[in-house]
Amino acid sequence: MHRHHDDEVHEHDRGLSYDLPVLARRRMIRLLAGASLVPLVGCTSDEGTSASSSSSSSSASSAECATIPSETAGPYPGDGSNGVNVLKESGVVRSDITKSFGDSAGGTAEGVPLTVTLTVVDAASGCGTPKKGAAVYLWHADRDGKYSLYSDGVTDENYLRGVQETDDKGQVTFKSVFPGCYDGRWPHIHFEVYGSLADATAATSITNTSQLAFPKDSCEEVYAAEGYSQSVTNLDRVSLETDNIFSDGYGRQLAAMKGSATEGYTATLTVPV
Repeated sequence: MHRHHDDEVHEHDRGLSYDLPVLARRRMIRLLAGASLVPLVGCTSDEGTSASSSSSSSSASSAECATIPSETAGPYPGDGSNGVNVLKESGVVRSDITKSFGDSAGGTAEGVPLTVTLTVVDAASGCGTPKKGAAVYLWHADRDGKYSLYSDGVTDENYLRGVQETDDKGQVTFKSVFPGCYDGRWPHIHFEVYGSLADATAATSITNTSQLAFPKDSCEEVYAAEGYSQSVTNLDRVSLETDNIFSDGYGRQLAAMKGSATEGYTATLTVPV
């Protein structure tokens, strides 16, 4: 039942027919926001404008701190919704996801080092309250654009998948490698947010599913490194504006990056839920 990588190119995220309902909902939210002149653009406030009343100020704050956009988990989630379920395996709760674990083949994902930190916050509080005790399941493609558990050659691996519980700051941190760019998609990372670690390891009660996007300059620098040659060609064929997931807006999903291809990168993103 495992798919060949060529099939991944054409079926990844199951195409527009699979993604359209999610994208349509997001576009409708933006249309409604535009009609009411209330932007849904992130957790920011306009300090130079006086609110006409405390209630209107509170409403604007809530609107500006919109929940992270919902996206498809794609065809390779590994959460039990499409075949295999890595979440119930002992060892999935970990910060270093570069190596396979458990009964896998024991491989290690190679590539430019990447540390990913997600900060999960309560959208209803205006992004000011960390979601302590929530959990995040994070997964992504390897340097060759392949997904462990599903893609040809790595079906016996489960690397680049892991779960972490959020700390007092609402943060989770994963040690990984920069994912490759495969044909048809902009470089990205998938993640699911759960209400608790128990929910995550039981693979139940997902509260949010979304994706993180990488800035173009970081991708270009990484893909000039050894082992990423195919990613250079694939990146030239797509953009954030044409990607079937990010084309309707990616501002709240674009990671802040620090570092270099030689020293490794850190990617950070605030995730309102």
